[in-house]
Amino acid sequence: MSIENLKNALPEYAKDLKLNLGSLANEDVLNQQQKAGTFIASALASRSNLVTSAILAEFGPQLSAEALAAAKAAAAIMGMNNVYYRFVHLVGGDYANLPARLRMNVMAKPGVDKVDFELWSLAVSAINGCGMCMESHEKIVRQNGLTQEQVQAAIRIAATVHAVAATLDGEAALS
Repeated sequence: MSIENLKNALPEYAKDLKLNLGSLANEDVLNQQQKAGTFIASALASRSNLVTSAILAEFGPQLSAEALAAAKAAAAIMGMNNVYYRFVHLVGGDYANLPARLRMNVMAKPGVDKVDFELWSLAVSAINGCGMCMESHEKIVRQNGLTQEQVQAAIRIAATVHAVAATLDGEAALS
């Protein structure tokens, strides 16, 4: 399966998603590694086998083995961190002063350019709705030279991939 197959699988009412998916696949604001990693990390965060398989087939070959592992790691570690830090943020109190006591070693040594890993972490955090993580990762990528347009492109990819996954999974449940 490919991006084209995903587009063709979308129902008519999701035409905007189809158009967005096509244009974002050709996005040139991000470099190839940033774009491919954002698509893959976002697909993994979407929790859709169909979408993840198609996006991995399309964008996986564009990444080195190290970059692919890092995109997967960003989705995995943010799956944990987004839940934990969303709780800390929303509940408040003294939880923010307690050590997390969760291993996050991959954040220090992701195996790729740190800004790319942070960008992928930002995209996953947007899907998972963790404001605290989004603020932190956005600040890091901006401090390390990414533009607002590059950040926006990554979030547009995350939003579209998530919506495509939700739509296709919903359609499968209705059939």
